[in-house]
Amino acid sequence: MPIIGSLGGGSAGGFGQRKGGLAPLAVDFLVVAGGGSGANNFHGAGAGAGGYRTSFPGGTKVEIAAGENTITVGTGGTGNNGNYSPGNPGNPSSIVGLETIESAGGGAGRNTGAVDPIGFGGSGGGGYYTGYGLGNVPPVSPPQGNPGGGWGNGGNFNGPINWDGNAPGNRPAGKNSAGGGGGSLNTAEPSGIPAFGAGGNGATNSITGSPVAYAGGGGAGDPGVTNTGGNGGGGNGSNVQGVPGSPGTNGLGGGGGGGMYGNGAQGNGGNGGSGIVIIRGPSSALFSVSPPSNTVTTSPAPDGAAQIATFNVSGTLTYGA
Repeated sequence: MPIIGSLGGGSAGGFGQRKGGLAPLAVDFLVVAGGGSGANNFHGAGAGAGGYRTSFPGGTKVEIAAGENTITVGTGGTGNNGNYSPGNPGNPSSIVGLETIESAGGGAGRNTGAVDPIGFGGSGGGGYYTGYGLGNVPPVSPPQGNPGGGWGNGGNFNGPINWDGNAPGNRPAGKNSAGGGGGSLNTAEPSGIPAFGAGGNGATNSITGSPVAYAGGGGAGDPGVTNTGGNGGGGNGSNVQGVPGSPGTNGLGGGGGGGMYGNGAQGNGGNGGSGIVIIRGPSSALFSVSPPSNTVTTSPAPDGAAQIATFNVSGTLTYGA
């Protein structure tokens, strides 16, 4: 009987298949999700940054398949139009190859003291009155982010940070964590304690060969005072009624700043910044990417030359191109 067909060593591999006889490849990664958007309130809470997950340097790598691997880059949450409107969470980013790595979108800036899951995410959105958004939701190890800031009734701070002069929500991140959003405060704050919150700082990574800060939380709105977004693309909070919060930076997963309505104008929360996915393989790796807005470069990364695939939008990484 004649042979109808066969899958030879040179066959083009689809998802999970070998291409050209290549074995799977262990690669370093950086996966940052989209940041949340800030709240629209008289004192709008800032949003949490997108979840931040990485193997570089020295962490556990992820295996990609020879052939096509699906990359998703999360977009940021959009600020709502309307007084007392909360923000919207960001969207997750992921690598789906032989293994899956996903980071969660940043939590939205909130406008209520009640428990509200829209404030939960890779990093938590800032809260208003008693609430604050939880970070590292769903939980991963190392944590992908931090909680947002929030204050309790009577000025009792309801978040895990001491009254040490730091603005609420200003939670510096470790190597594997993103910054939480700045929290709003009621009028009974203790004397000398900042009324609203700066965004938490993100984390700096050199996977591309140069240090870049990612995943800063958004600052909260505050009349007459600018609460800055966290290092890593967090948007500043508004300091004028009727003026929106600043957006988080696209490509860094920054949380949007809190807005301030008033003076007959809307002050929407700032939009969250889109995330990014970066994959780093040995210089001998054959990578190609689609669509063309994503890139492949060769970089003298800190511990030797490497091929760097950078995804600013969702697409496909082909190994063995």
